[in-house]
Amino acid sequence: MQKIKKMKNKTFGRVIANNKKAYHNYHIDTVIEAGMVLLGPEVKSLRAGRVNLKDGYASIKNGEVWLHNVHISPYKFASYAAPEPLRVRKLLLNRREIKKLTGKTQEKGFALIPVKIYFNSKGKIKVGLGLAKGKTLYDKRQTLKKKESDREMARLRKDYR
Repeated sequence: MQKIKKMKNKTFGRVIANNKKAYHNYHIDTVIEAGMVLLGPEVKSLRAGRVNLKDGYASIKNGEVWLHNVHISPYKFASYAAPEPLRVRKLLLNRREIKKLTGKTQEKGFALIPVKIYFNSKGKIKVGLGLAKGKTLYDKRQTLKKKESDREMARLRKDYR
């Protein structure tokens, strides 16, 4: 079986939106790249950077992956009726990747969370889906303490030089 691709070693084009809240609320195990089915005004709005990933999640139904609660603002110069901002959008993945994600999400506590939306090197809009497991309050406190101590150490190093 093929491993799920990790995005850490890939080069991105322009990043449209990051979901910083996802890294605070979840342990992100792996991140995979998925295409998105969009309409014309939605693409224009994404090029302008008008998207909110904060409450977004993905679900698998009937062998297809769907993206929920991602707000893409309507494009104000659209000549025809703009689509609903919170509509459910289909994600494009290989069948093998969908089967692997289905197996992982059926395990206790795993969810699919959009981590970032970006343009790849060919100019196509892609979504980074993170296979995530929820953090407890204790874990969140630990990460905040670690981040604060790292910031303090960097500040002291800078002052020392």
